[in-house]
Amino acid sequence: MNNINGADTTFIIFSTVLVFLMTPGLALFYGGMVRRKNVLSTTGKSYAAMIIISIQWLLIGYTLCFGKDVGGFIGNLQWLGLSDVGFAPNADYAATIPQQAFVIFQLMFAIITPALISGAVVERMNFLAFSLFILLWSTLVYDPIAHWMWGVGGWIRNLGALDFAGGNVVHISSGVSALVAAIMLGKRKKLETITPHHIPMTFLGAGLLWFGWFGFNAGSALAVNDIALNAFITTNTSAAAAAIGWSACEFYHRKKVTCLGIASGIVAGLVAITPGAGFVTPLSSLVIGLFGGAICFCGVTFIKQKFKYDDALDAFGCHGIGGIWGGIATGIFASTTVNSAAGQSGLYYGNIKLLGVQLIAIIATIVYSAVMTFVILKLINKFISIRVSNEEEQSGLDVSLHGEEAYGGLGA
Repeated sequence: MNNINGADTTFIIFSTVLVFLMTPGLALFYGGMVRRKNVLSTTGKSYAAMIIISIQWLLIGYTLCFGKDVGGFIGNLQWLGLSDVGFAPNADYAATIPQQAFVIFQLMFAIITPALISGAVVERMNFLAFSLFILLWSTLVYDPIAHWMWGVGGWIRNLGALDFAGGNVVHISSGVSALVAAIMLGKRKKLETITPHHIPMTFLGAGLLWFGWFGFNAGSALAVNDIALNAFITTNTSAAAAAIGWSACEFYHRKKVTCLGIASGIVAGLVAITPGAGFVTPLSSLVIGLFGGAICFCGVTFIKQKFKYDDALDAFGCHGIGGIWGGIATGIFASTTVNSAAGQSGLYYGNIKLLGVQLIAIIATIVYSAVMTFVILKLINKFISIRVSNEEEQSGLDVSLHGEEAYGGLGA
């Protein structure tokens, strides 16, 4: 208890609040991009994640992620129900803050990750099926991957792969799972006629995400130090650079810069810098963001069109593709002069080994997330239809599933 640092603890509590705000921000970001007849159902999915995962994390999620290692794959049940988790620090993860502060900070990551998946399945996925899905997905997908990457003894961590704040754990896992779920559900009806109903709402959501992401990345230093400040700067730089990269591509392709494109570019840049925020220089983050915005624009504009899948709100396009690029970029630009915990610098500094390890981590995350998502959805569909009926989809999920209208009957 004597090792607890008051400044570090206050910083983590504040960072936790910032990350918590990201999920309501995500609800607004997603809610503005759907038709008004589905805005409640869409935002409700993010809040379902907040509610369900808060309980799952207390009961079993935290111990599966951070409990004593079992074979490099999963944590044991030593902290089941937060048993013996108290004020004293756990030096394996954060030596200067109470373990309970670490628990609640990590909970916020566990909440937003399945909420991200909802962006691919909105306007057609059954709410009850989604609620069951995120419970199973968090337990069987998020928790193991988080242990691989962040848990003491996790096999990816032992390889030396880097993921400062969740490129693999949060974004690649959710983005790839979102793609699988979108393909399994199939396309929405009359897809070519669908347009966002409230772009200012989406813009507000993007602003809240940007704001909260400072806690997401800087807070992952788990202390008030130079790494936290570096992560703060790289996070902001990458978001701005990606908005420029996305907008430049959009202007070249469409001769216009859209507000929806600016918001999407910001998020793409935040995703791209997440795995390397505490390992790369500010100038490197500018490059990461600039290319991240351009790459995600191409994913959303060309790859989705080429393969004809209905990733409704581009969860895979921004989070999956952005997370993959961020993991690769960390293998290129990570520097031990920024953070000695990197263990080795990346390709830009003449070392190819880190990039190879990053690719192994990325591939493992993609394969495991995709296979497990397929299995979980197949299992749920045997008991509950994962897709709503044609009539429910036509009426809108707000009325058909929740018995409510967001705007008092103003139309579709």
